This record gives sequence, structure tokens and C-alpha cells, in this order.
Amino acid sequence: MRTTRALAAAATAVAALGLAAPAAVARDGMHGPSNIVALPSVIARGGQLTITVDGCPHGGTATSDAFGSTPLTPVGGSTAKGTATVSHHAKPGAHSITVNCGGRTLTNPNAFTVIGGVRGGLGGSSSTGATPTDMAIGGGLIAVAVIGGGVFWMRRRAEKRT
Repeated sequence: MRTTRALAAAATAVAALGLAAPAAVARDGMHGPSNIVALPSVIARGGQLTITVDGCPHGGTATSDAFGSTPLTPVGGSTAKGTATVSHHAKPGAHSITVNCGGRTLTNPNAFTVIGGVRGGLGGSSSTGATPTDMAIGGGLIAVAVIGGGVFWMRRRAEKRT
């Protein structure tokens, strides 16, 4: 009776493994893109972004609202890589990347962040210009300089009279 139980348990284990193996093989053969990496992760408008994707052995495409569509080329193994130029009109903030490889898609939300780029002729990286706080500080400094200069001039003038 003990032998019968042991054989039944062994048969059940073999059956469970035998039924699970085809599903594991099918799943392994149907893997798609994974691990989307965008470098640099913080980039100015107009900058070049390198996108690397695992599980994409034959290449594919990467798309984003910040750069449109760019091709991904195989670089060895199951990895693909591409370079995209961020649009000068891309909105500052986090952007996602969607990769399509062999009919399978994967999206990495918040894959990279666009910051305000340099505006030609303004000489800075500010995308909005001076804030009201900046203007108040600058105006205050000018007022202090004018008042200080006036006081200095009045005192010098008073010293010459005596």
C-alpha cells in the first residue's frame, strides 16, 4: 500500500511537470521587448537620446511624443539600439517610450525627462524668462544702489561746503 501511494505521488508530479513544460517552452519562445533604457534620462530639447532595448534581436522602432519614431538596429544577442533627436518643440516634463519589436510592443512610462533648452540669442537655459520674483529682486537691488549713491553724493557735497 505504501508503494502504491509513492507511485501515485510520483505519477502526479511527473504529470504536473509534463503539462507545465510545453507552456514554459511556448512562453519562452514568445518573449518580446523588455528593459527599455533611455540615456541620458534628463535631456534638453534638441538633444540626442540613446535608446537600448532587450528582447529585440531583429530590431524594431521606438516612438515617443517627444521625438516621433526612430529605428532600432540589432547590436548583438537580443539587444537593439537606436538614437533619437528630441524635438525643439517637445514639452518639458516626463515622456514615455513605446517600442515595437516583431509585432510586440512595450511602453516605458516616464522613460526620460525633457528640460527647457537654450533659446537662441538669450544666452541661458531658461525656457520662460525672468519670474516676478527675479524682477522684484533686481528692482530692489537697483533701488538700493540709487539710494546709496544719492546718500553718498549728498554727504560729499555737504563736506565740501564746510
